[in-house]
Amino acid sequence: MAKCETCGNNYDKSFEVVMQGQTHVFDSFECAIFALAPACERCGVRVMGHGVEKNGRIFCCSHCAEEVGITELRDRA
Repeated sequence: MAKCETCGNNYDKSFEVVMQGQTHVFDSFECAIFALAPACERCGVRVMGHGVEKNGRIFCCSHCAEEVGITELRDRA
């Protein structure tokens, strides 16, 4: 069993994720997302899909980007 780095649970079905050369251990996708997914700069939601990005600033959608003055981004149709 391996210990989840997010919640500390020891679980017989834990798994590893390698990201940027570093190995992480989790007991659920929820914990992996909490630890590794970027957060929207405006609302804080974890971006699990495509999101939108401008100059290294990440947002969950174009609405959030517009709320901070970035108007040229569009969500995919």
